[in-house]
Amino acid sequence: MNDFVNSLLTAIHQVDWLLRDLIAAFAIMCETSLFVGLIIPGDTIVLVAATGVQNIFDFFGLLGFVVLGSLIGESVGFWIGRAFGPRIRASKLGQRIGETNWMIADEFVETRGGWAIAVSRFLPVLHSLVPVTAGMTRMRYRTFIRWTVGACTVWAAAYVALGWWAHDTYDRYLSNLKSGGYIFAGLVVVILVLVSLGKKRLEGTAERMIAQAEAAEQLNETSSSGNQSESND
Repeated sequence: MNDFVNSLLTAIHQVDWLLRDLIAAFAIMCETSLFVGLIIPGDTIVLVAATGVQNIFDFFGLLGFVVLGSLIGESVGFWIGRAFGPRIRASKLGQRIGETNWMIADEFVETRGGWAIAVSRFLPVLHSLVPVTAGMTRMRYRTFIRWTVGACTVWAAAYVALGWWAHDTYDRYLSNLKSGGYIFAGLVVVILVLVSLGKKRLEGTAERMIAQAEAAEQLNETSSSGNQSESND
């Protein structure tokens, strides 16, 4: 197992840094794009690329490329929504995404605005739909990109740091152990499980945020109707 892990990490290290960073940036750009983002595992590709990071300068280089790729993908989604949003939603491809997912994205953006843009970057499916949905609203691009920059930077820093840390941990403590390769594989599985659990927790938070906003909106409508009835009397 150690031989396999060593050969895998060595192969990643042998990839030219610029090519590696471009592949990671392209993958994450596709992941944040509508339709393509539903099938491209951009986060996994970023994690794999991050295992090739060798120093702090390499870290910030990959981080910069990943953030740039994310911003391009999110911006493309926003402008697609601004120009073709309703037609895409009504198309066969749009319907394959599911009306429920579109409605969740609608409610999330409508009720939470910039927070929806930021949180969606960490959520499956919504990270592709929310930029398009935001483009379909009256939200200004400047507002959209301001929230997007912060979210993409935090997301990219977390993934690149995880990949670098995993490789550094193997080199320092596990490579000379007989069962080091198995421990490393287990560590990778734990990381993936924690990431998945984190996404599910954020999904739950997003759903609660939407429910709270809808309840507040219904309460306001009820209060407005009551006030109107009193004034009529």
